[in-house]
Amino acid sequence: MESRKYQLKKRAVQQKKTRQRIVEATVHLHETIGVPGTTISAIAKEAGVERLTVYRHFADEHALLTACTGHYLSQNPLPDPSQWESIADPELCLRTALGEIYAFHRQTEAMMIPTYRDIESVPTLQEILAPFFAYWRDIRDRLAEKYPGRSETHALLCASLGHAIHFLTWQSLVRQQGLEDNQAIEVMVAMVNRVSAMV
Repeated sequence: MESRKYQLKKRAVQQKKTRQRIVEATVHLHETIGVPGTTISAIAKEAGVERLTVYRHFADEHALLTACTGHYLSQNPLPDPSQWESIADPELCLRTALGEIYAFHRQTEAMMIPTYRDIESVPTLQEILAPFFAYWRDIRDRLAEKYPGRSETHALLCASLGHAIHFLTWQSLVRQQGLEDNQAIEVMVAMVNRVSAMV
């Protein structure tokens, strides 16, 4: 009996390791070739398993993408707004937030490039990442609360903040325009301050 329990436990550990290897292989492929190009055959080859093994662990694309997203974000945690929410001054709060947000964008750039490129063509990816994009809208709204303004023009402020925190904004300023992160932050703070003065 003890021998059987040991064998079952050993098998469970091995299955867990295999599942993790599949997830890590899939994340690597998503980062390098994108979701549309990541076939089950490619995953199996990258993970060193049979195609059937992938299917045994993940019944469909939704299950696989959910596991991969959870794994990736556990390795690359989203910025924690509690680190800057206590800052009363809106400009200092925004500058502090952008420092952490742009550091996150830099850290996750390799994954975000194919993600933003492919998301419109992969409905399942849109569904899985809905909480991810909701997080960024929440960050925008939390930052907007720091700024006084008239409700009828509040949308302008939210739009400028949403633009400031977006990955594609960081990528444009840093990769295409050649700014350092701190310079990009100053540009965005100046923009938001100008919009705030309007509202």
